Amino acid sequence: MATKFGEHRTEHRLSLSTLARELYDDGRLGAEDLARVSKSSIVKVHPLVFLAEQKLSDAAVPGRILTMDSLLDWLGKRVDQAVYEIDPLKINVSDVSEVMSQAFAERHRILAVEVRDEEVVIASGEPYIHAWEGNLEHVLRKQIRRVLADPRDIARHTAEFYTMAGSVRGARGSERSDSITGVGNLEQMLDLGAMSEPDANDQHIVNIVDWLLQYAFEQRASDIHIEPRRDVSNVRFRIDGVLHAVYELPQQVGAAVISRVKILGRMDVAEKRRPQDGRLKTRGPEGNEVELRLATLPTAFGEKLVMRIFDPDVLQRSFEQLGLAHQDLARWHEMTATGNGIVLVTGPTGSGKTTTPYSTLRQLATPDVNVCTIEDPIEMVEGAFNQMQVNHSINLDFSSGVRALMRQDPDIIMIGEIRDLETANMAVQAALTGHLVLSTLHTNDSPSSISRLLELGVPAYLIKATVRGVMSQRLVRILCQQCKEMGPVDLDAWQQLTQPWKVEPPAEMARPVGCKICRDTGYMGRQGIYEVLLNSSAVQQQITAALETARIREIAMREGMHTLRLSGAQRVARGQTTIEEVMRVAPLLDA
Repeated sequence: MATKFGEHRTEHRLSLSTLARELYDDGRLGAEDLARVSKSSIVKVHPLVFLAEQKLSDAAVPGRILTMDSLLDWLGKRVDQAVYEIDPLKINVSDVSEVMSQAFAERHRILAVEVRDEEVVIASGEPYIHAWEGNLEHVLRKQIRRVLADPRDIARHTAEFYTMAGSVRGARGSERSDSITGVGNLEQMLDLGAMSEPDANDQHIVNIVDWLLQYAFEQRASDIHIEPRRDVSNVRFRIDGVLHAVYELPQQVGAAVISRVKILGRMDVAEKRRPQDGRLKTRGPEGNEVELRLATLPTAFGEKLVMRIFDPDVLQRSFEQLGLAHQDLARWHEMTATGNGIVLVTGPTGSGKTTTPYSTLRQLATPDVNVCTIEDPIEMVEGAFNQMQVNHSINLDFSSGVRALMRQDPDIIMIGEIRDLETANMAVQAALTGHLVLSTLHTNDSPSSISRLLELGVPAYLIKATVRGVMSQRLVRILCQQCKEMGPVDLDAWQQLTQPWKVEPPAEMARPVGCKICRDTGYMGRQGIYEVLLNSSAVQQQITAALETARIREIAMREGMHTLRLSGAQRVARGQTTIEEVMRVAPLLDA
């Protein structure tokens, strides 16, 4: 029978012996485990943490062990407190750090996790300690609602939240009399007496940048956005293709953070009127090297910064791990195995069209092959390639770069992007002279790439002779394997996804649920969906000045090409993703 909080209990900390006995009484712990645990002595470890680390068998559910989640759920029912999962992305760090001091939080092993108008939610791992409640309620003049949480999370996030908040306060308080706030802000409000901003080399700013990077690695973020607004700078992380708000920095602190990153990326700190690119290399939590590509953009309220995180380990993954498998993989190998010609990859920003050519080049870059690239900027530094970066200030663009590479005896050339006729002509010339050319193109799907080349001015006969194939790709979120559920098929949604083709629906399909592992999103990680167009003889016959994209698509599909939506439908049928996710990223075909 559950014992409610405050009933028949004196104020005390949780003890290992008492917890073990209560677990035994409730039928959750066996007699042998009880005897073994009772003999243990712990001093600095929380009893819940100790029990969870022992991986004891759950006597009530054969085959399961007593995890921290199951222990908290059991204890929560005994003390009538809800169990709270601390998600840093959903917590307003600046608000919760103002509720109490760090010393008070650490002394009582508590942490504010939500601040509302009428109440404050306090997480604790000690449900029988409540002496602090009265004083805190008196100071806050708000009701306190207690919840149970993992003691390890409370300790870790207490240190992180208060360190970050302290750094922001310290940075805001540091002044330089020789600098002016809001340079580049088109709508700057004059705030008398506040004409100062923190130094980019201030220790508080250094700490904030370090925290942001470490936090981004921990949360599996692919991009970090720092966006200036009128009074604040918003920090957002892109995780699995979706942006999440992380923190609101004071506008001056945000500007100093951007300056700090620009210094690290060897960018011109004084220049805030034009976009800049830079790069930075650091180490992740596991000691592996991580590359960051930096890009700034002048906006109405100051300079915006995006840091794109490239994990070099991605290049070590197989094509199957990237989502390219079966028939699509065979067609891709057929295109790239040819010793000459042009192979194009298309897709929007963040669709993985950089990763695929890099992974391919890494496999092709054997000791007897010379691989050269020209990029703007260099996405990932790879030792097996000869990489050159576009530099417009000295008139080194894609076309002149390819011209220079042709004199370097290359076997394989990668061009970052074909943007104009001159670059396209150089790619064609390289392909005609026996080189394999990989490049990217910004089009919606594979058949549209042929139209795009014609629009640039490449003659149809040269496209027929040089282009080996085109692959369009997108990234879809993959359902979390721990919590996804199978259910009936939504026939209307399935028909909308597969139209205008008639495709037999699966017997059932998966749907997202949400759990601790996937941060209640229902998705965990991303993989590619692909549309691989081979430039076959039948397709070549359609490449004329009066080209019809729909006709090329029809012929290619008869020869085995799957459109992006049909490729996504296959993943839906296999229970890997959802119809909504595929329709979100895959384009609707034209007539």
